[in-house]
Amino acid sequence: MSLLEIVIPVEATGLFSYAWLMIAIPLVVSAILLLGGKATDAWGHWLGVLGALGSFVVTAVLWIQMLGAPVDQRAVHVPMFDWISVGSLDLKAALLVDQLSILFALLVTGVGSLIFIYSVGYMAHDPNRRRFFAFLNLFIVAMLTLVLADNYALLFVGWEGVGLASYLLIGFWQERHSAALAAKKAFVVNRIGDLGLLLAMFTMVALFGSVNFTEVNQAASSAGSGWLTALGLFLLLAACGKSAQVPLQSWLLDAMEGPTPVSALIHAATMVTAGVYLVVRSHSIYELTAAASLAVCIVGVVTLLAGAWIGSTKDDIKKVLAGSTMSQIGYMMLAAGIGPAGGAFAIFHLFTHGFFKANMFLGAGSVMHAMNDDTDMRHFGALRKVMPWTFITFAIGYLAIIGIPPFAGFYSKDHIVVAAWERGWYFGVLAIVGAGITAFYMTRLMMMTFFGTKRWADGVHPHESPKIMVGPLVVLSIGAAVLGMILNNSIQHWLAPPTGGHPHDAALWEIPWQGWVTLLVVLVGVAIGYLMYRGEISFEQPHTTNPIVYIGRNDLLADKFNDAVFVRGGGKAAAGVAAVDDLLVDGGVRSTATLATSLGGALGKLENGYTRSYGLTMVIGVVVVGAVLILGRLA
Repeated sequence: MSLLEIVIPVEATGLFSYAWLMIAIPLVVSAILLLGGKATDAWGHWLGVLGALGSFVVTAVLWIQMLGAPVDQRAVHVPMFDWISVGSLDLKAALLVDQLSILFALLVTGVGSLIFIYSVGYMAHDPNRRRFFAFLNLFIVAMLTLVLADNYALLFVGWEGVGLASYLLIGFWQERHSAALAAKKAFVVNRIGDLGLLLAMFTMVALFGSVNFTEVNQAASSAGSGWLTALGLFLLLAACGKSAQVPLQSWLLDAMEGPTPVSALIHAATMVTAGVYLVVRSHSIYELTAAASLAVCIVGVVTLLAGAWIGSTKDDIKKVLAGSTMSQIGYMMLAAGIGPAGGAFAIFHLFTHGFFKANMFLGAGSVMHAMNDDTDMRHFGALRKVMPWTFITFAIGYLAIIGIPPFAGFYSKDHIVVAAWERGWYFGVLAIVGAGITAFYMTRLMMMTFFGTKRWADGVHPHESPKIMVGPLVVLSIGAAVLGMILNNSIQHWLAPPTGGHPHDAALWEIPWQGWVTLLVVLVGVAIGYLMYRGEISFEQPHTTNPIVYIGRNDLLADKFNDAVFVRGGGKAAAGVAAVDDLLVDGGVRSTATLATSLGGALGKLENGYTRSYGLTMVIGVVVVGAVLILGRLA
């Protein structure tokens, strides 16, 4: 699909006129839970679940309606109210319900509902459970606003809402100093990305006079290549912040301080997927700027390797999964930068990833629930015997993420590897290497957690989680098992209009040679992980003189770099600016004041009260005036 084939949304009629209910239902629920106080404690968590489920039902109904509509009428514009009118900029708050946004809404509300149900059991003994569900609903509201907005300004409202909700949920247990610091860190780092989105919107207004998706896409070809490259880089900066891509990834590992359902929601259905959505939604801009598209690919491939590196060195089960999220989002960014076809593959992998990553994070929460909230895999081992449901569902997620056929991750990642190879063999090679490392560290996690010998601390009695926690794991694991086969071809056709892609049908058994190579490398990674961790696991910290291990365990030294460059370096730069300000600006003001004071003191001495002094002054003044007049006439 070329830029000349940009889809123009049709005006909403019928059920689509009520699309705003997707956002309104969880928003009202959140307000009730926050304002209702302790009166809602007894049943607030169930109302919170109903908020997500209600939004999911509305989304599913609209999706079914969209399935029955002609392809050229599946993009629907839903006006809400007049919003901003400044000069020539007339901006209305409206929703865009199309194939891309409805798919995201299904993921957010569907997987989100399962996480909400799981949270009822996980947070059963937390005295602030009602407030927790209020924040979860607020998170859903913000993410839905982000993906359903029909312009970048309303998207930015959801973008900031996601940042606020993540801050509230990562720091939910703010009595823990580490949780409070993690929440602030996520908030601050994301503000850097927000600067990129603001700069992009300012540039759009200056170039096109609009921030509406359709109008920007239509006018993009009229802009100069330099401006389009700048616009693409601004959007990439924003995406790096939200999706924890290098160099703005430092907040993601610390975010594990929040309750585990929060980690699942952030990594599977909200927050980190927002950056991928932004790049794919802006595909018309990236089609016109090779430099910005290349930058997206580079950021993606660097991050997929960086996340895999981190995941290979951590002992904290949640941080291993956080590193894997970095890596998998890197695959999606790589695909999004490849071109129109890559956008559909990025969303395909994002959708399957939503299921198997939510499954594994909630599985990790189930393990923590059984191990007295311990997250150190060195203290686990042999849990498959006492937690069979958690083990089976987690194992399905494991097979999906490493890409073993016929599980979901195999099909979605296989498309990305092939497309990356076509973009440049070096991208393809690095994507395959990343798949091998993923297989290694995920096998390491499985061996340390579910196999081997018992390494439980005294007083720990592992047990299977309650049914209300196991149920969502089962549903998510089914999705992780079959969604790849179901969506392999259909999702390409579905997403072709909003992504500009050209679908290429392939039978499930047709595997390109890159797929066979990837599978072989994955099996090698599995074998290495099994051989290295089938024996005894040391309780001691690993030998940190190994630079690869040391750097990985310290999150690629991102915090040290930020402290040296931005905190200390920024402090020194600020001190230098302050010194210049003191010398030039304040110094100029002080010099002027001193001069005025001195001049005033000198003139004050003439006011001495002596008549003869005043007479002399008058005589001198007359002489000076006379001299000036005489000299002027002579001239």
